Order: sequence, then C-alpha cells, then structure tokens
Amino acid sequence: MFGWFDARDAQQFGTTLADFFMERIPNEESAGKNKSLAKKQEVIAKMLNQVAVYKIDHKMNLYKKAKLGNAFKWKLLDANYPADFVNELTKTILLNF
Repeated sequence: MFGWFDARDAQQFGTTLADFFMERIPNEESAGKNKSLAKKQEVIAKMLNQVAVYKIDHKMNLYKKAKLGNAFKWKLLDANYPADFVNELTKTILLNF
C-alpha cells in the first residue's frame, strides 16, 4: 500500500528527463519555431525512448505519473522555458506512459 505513494524514482526520472532536454535544447532555442524544429523532434524522440525503457522496469500509477510530470514541468519552467511549450511537452511525455 505505501509503495503506491513512493514516487521518489518517478520524480527523479522527471528531473533527469528535464535535464536531458535542457542540455540539448537551450532555452534560447526553444523560443525559435522553425530554427531548431528538427533538433527538437530528435531530442523529444530520444526522450520518448527513455520513457519506454523506464516503463519496462517501473510500474507507474496515477500518483507517480503526476509526480513525474510535475517534476519535469517545474524544472523547465524554473529554467524560464515558455509555459505553453512546457505544457505541451509535459503532455506528450505523460501520454506515453
């Protein structure tokens, strides 16, 4: 029962995904629409591959997914990425769980 609420791994993975994204797509590039579209798509595809691998070893419930998404979203928002972009990216990540 208490394992259901232990979301530390999920939060850490969300932070790791955000770090992965920030290393490859600096905040200045995220604002550019067409300039780095191919690069963004490539990075997002790699992130979705990481999500697929993570799902194999970790059973995710609704609470853990919310914690993961929240950690991911706020890490990017704190780094001043555009809110609408971060919301869409978070939605994309969570829909793949």
